[in-house]
Amino acid sequence: MRSDPRTDVSGLWARYKENGDTDARDALILNYSPLVKYVAGRLASSLPQTVDTADLISYGIFGLIDAIEKFDPDRAIKFETYAIARIKGAIIDELRAMDWVPRSVRSRAREIEASYIALENELKRVPTDQEVADRMGISAREFQDILTKLSYTSVVSFEELWVGGERDEGQSALGSIRDDAAEDPVAIFESVEIKDILANAIERLPEREKTVIALYYYEGLTLKEIGQVLGVTESRVSQLHTKAVLRLRARLHAAQATA
Repeated sequence: MRSDPRTDVSGLWARYKENGDTDARDALILNYSPLVKYVAGRLASSLPQTVDTADLISYGIFGLIDAIEKFDPDRAIKFETYAIARIKGAIIDELRAMDWVPRSVRSRAREIEASYIALENELKRVPTDQEVADRMGISAREFQDILTKLSYTSVVSFEELWVGGERDEGQSALGSIRDDAAEDPVAIFESVEIKDILANAIERLPEREKTVIALYYYEGLTLKEIGQVLGVTESRVSQLHTKAVLRLRARLHAAQATA
């Protein structure tokens, strides 16, 4: 009779946490390694082709190991939830260390975010692409070209809002949001508060951008699959996703500024 795999995993956790059994730790790494492939694949789908998925997986393994070492099985949180945040964080940290995003691209992203906030405050509604372009002093075509360039960075920027770890001055306005296993009550409160702000910001997105965010982050669809659902090209979905991310980051910037 085959043993229950869940019982086996529970036993591995007990051996590792109680006795520091390295064989048990290695078995846990092997058991949960599909999580790394899943996270790396999700991130790779919207990164330049020059970024090798195999490299992302190797970065993510360090996050998985860190998660296994720090996870407390007695807490009321699934390991998978905890580990995914750590894996994303490890991959993103390595991408940031590579400094593969040009400064000019980062600067343009900040310009768009500032324009979104200024126009929302003035117009009391979500601004159109043309209004944003006019605010930046560029043509609508130039604005679309900028979005195309930014599409290679927007996934990483959005994910940064949800992972822990130290950030440098180039980080998103609110820095990192600690994972659900944080012990500090203040950190937990801040995490919940920021999640509420982000939820409200998502609700204010234009309908198509809201749909893209929901399908990508909550339903797990790829950009290509979302394009099939919406009846548009994958590149168009990428642009919608980029605009949504910039709007969300802009709202978080504004929330910090008024805090």
